[in-house]
Amino acid sequence: MAQEKIRDSRTRDIGSYSFKEFKDMVVKFHGYPAAGVLIGGYMVEAAKERMPEGAQFEVIVETRKCLPDAVQLLTSCTVGNNWMRVVNLGRYALAMYEKYSGQGVRVAIDSERLKEWSHIRAWLLKLLPKHLQDSERLLDEIEKAGDSILSIADVCVRSDHLGKLSMGKIDICPVCREAYPQKDGSICKGCQGDAPYIDSVVANPMMQKCMGEKPV
Repeated sequence: MAQEKIRDSRTRDIGSYSFKEFKDMVVKFHGYPAAGVLIGGYMVEAAKERMPEGAQFEVIVETRKCLPDAVQLLTSCTVGNNWMRVVNLGRYALAMYEKYSGQGVRVAIDSERLKEWSHIRAWLLKLLPKHLQDSERLLDEIEKAGDSILSIADVCVRSDHLGKLSMGKIDICPVCREAYPQKDGSICKGCQGDAPYIDSVVANPMMQKCMGEKPV
């Protein structure tokens, strides 16, 4: 990873949106004005500024919490089209990169720059339970800090994270009779026991034959 370059400017607008306009968008999309999505807006725009004009880019997000929604609000990269991928490293950071070469930038919250922003620091480090956080002052700090709390580094994404994600060959599961990726095995993952339901929606005697277990 290239040496980090710290932003010296402080931008309060989030792309073409004012802070209030983007906050309203976040409420409609995310359900409430989440601090993580608002900071994420500055992160996404900081990355977009550094992409070559006309570049086809994709995004890797390093957390499942809040940040993916900022990407989906401000770019055409979504979970559904696979142009945004979540690699859950537990870090509040994202990488935006040219989809074929992998060349791009990684944007993260710079913890060293939070010393003057006590409410943002408390939010990031979970120093207070959510019900004890002063939401109004937290959002005020986010707007005033803008993108000044971010660090940016040049990155090159590994080749195994580039390219289209393919499901491969599709088969019909002999248990539930639904289509599934053949690479998952002789039956689909749901019928292998990975379905997140207490009671299976499929009660098929073939389960006993395929899995050596009694049917649900």
